[in-house]
Amino acid sequence: MKIHFTRAPLRLDDLAPILAGETVELTLGGDARRAIAASRTVVDRLLASGATAYGINTGFGKLSRERIDGKQLAQLQVNLLRSHACGVGAPLPPEIVRTLMVLRARTFATGRSGVRVALVEKLAELLAADLVPCVPCQGSVGASGDLAPLAHLALALIGEGGKCWLRGKEMGVRAALKKAGIAPLELEAKEGISLINGTQLTTALTAQALLRAEGLARTADVACALTIEALKGTNRAFDRRIHEARPHPGQLAVARNLHGLIEGSAILESHRDCGKVQDPYSLRCAPQVHGACRDALAEARRVLQIEINASTDNPLVFAEEGELISGGNFHAQPIAAAADRVAAAVADLQSISERRVENLVNPDLSGLPAFLTPKPGLNSGFMIPQVVAAALVSESKALSFPASVDSIPTSANKEDHVSMGPIAARKALQIVENGERVVAIELLCAAQGLDFEQEHATTKPLAAAHARIRREVKTLADDRYLAPDLEALATLVRSGDVVAAARAAGGRVE
Repeated sequence: MKIHFTRAPLRLDDLAPILAGETVELTLGGDARRAIAASRTVVDRLLASGATAYGINTGFGKLSRERIDGKQLAQLQVNLLRSHACGVGAPLPPEIVRTLMVLRARTFATGRSGVRVALVEKLAELLAADLVPCVPCQGSVGASGDLAPLAHLALALIGEGGKCWLRGKEMGVRAALKKAGIAPLELEAKEGISLINGTQLTTALTAQALLRAEGLARTADVACALTIEALKGTNRAFDRRIHEARPHPGQLAVARNLHGLIEGSAILESHRDCGKVQDPYSLRCAPQVHGACRDALAEARRVLQIEINASTDNPLVFAEEGELISGGNFHAQPIAAAADRVAAAVADLQSISERRVENLVNPDLSGLPAFLTPKPGLNSGFMIPQVVAAALVSESKALSFPASVDSIPTSANKEDHVSMGPIAARKALQIVENGERVVAIELLCAAQGLDFEQEHATTKPLAAAHARIRREVKTLADDRYLAPDLEALATLVRSGDVVAAARAAGGRVE
């Protein structure tokens, strides 16, 4: 993927291919180069004047009152990276680290960091060579920046640190730089602190969780419509007048989706005058629940769109006035709260999906064979996929307690309130993965339920969605090894192909 940085905003959706695993070619436009150079001029003038500025010629955090001799300023920045690179845990996936690198470069391109153009070009060199540092996932509290993880990334620029991936092959950093023909960067004043002061880890993880959650929300609408058809439910509750009387944007969109996907169904017509008065809440209230999830995701998107183009260093350089000002834009609370919002929303989305699964497999509720098998008793059918869904939902509920309300003071109480943003983001991503699997189980069961309907046809969009599911998983006649089926459909959910199939057949899925 090619990214050309100017001072114009980066779009959140531009990150989607990178988060999906694409490599990156990064270039700087003239206005971005000028902005970076202008901010560096301010730093150079300050150094020449002999004035004191935090992080440039002082220690860090509690040590900010310690003045550093001019001959030691470059060493100060190197020491900062070495001392802060003490993260723990499994390495982040390469796609997350590439996104970290792109977002860090984006911050520098705003012209508020005081680094040299050469530093940003070095990041671009690593990206072009597909040299991805190994960055541990744990160790940041999300304030004063994502310090430890970003320090691991930054060490690779100067030829230090542990392992990295070069075009997918793991090796030592020095060996990788040599093989790629990249010379290590020699840091100058302020560049170490600029590399690690920022919210990029929290932001990258939350962006991945959000983009996957948005796709999941659309697939959940199609899964719900398939379930309604399998259970011979109605689309009456999705009448636009009901939802215009309570016009939350997400609710309106989901109601339009569900009504449109089911309208014109021969299955629907076959039981329009039956004795059933109302469907269960998990069907009837889907616009209200799915819609609330969508509205939460929309708010998280708004926050992330701002954050990916923000200046999150400290101190910030304002070249127009020739000033450096120390502040707190490195504090990840806005993103931490957004990640927690995504987590709670998707936990509830999968909760209502699991209830629809229960309605499908329970013969007392469905009117279908027990556990959706033609031979109940001899076969257990989809008894245990519902149990798996219940386990995943319960795990997601436990994970959905907000991390952003927690704080443990750090740095000798100098940093006395922190966001725990990376923890919120990692939890959100795990909840989204659980949700993809729960909705996959609903697709599995809904498709099986529809297979019992032999006399009447569903709509073209839902038939296309059903056919797409059947390309991955066959109808269950007798019990078989189901784990591959669940995995195949979870991959299908992540791909968005069920929604694409419904749309290609004329279905509207907003």
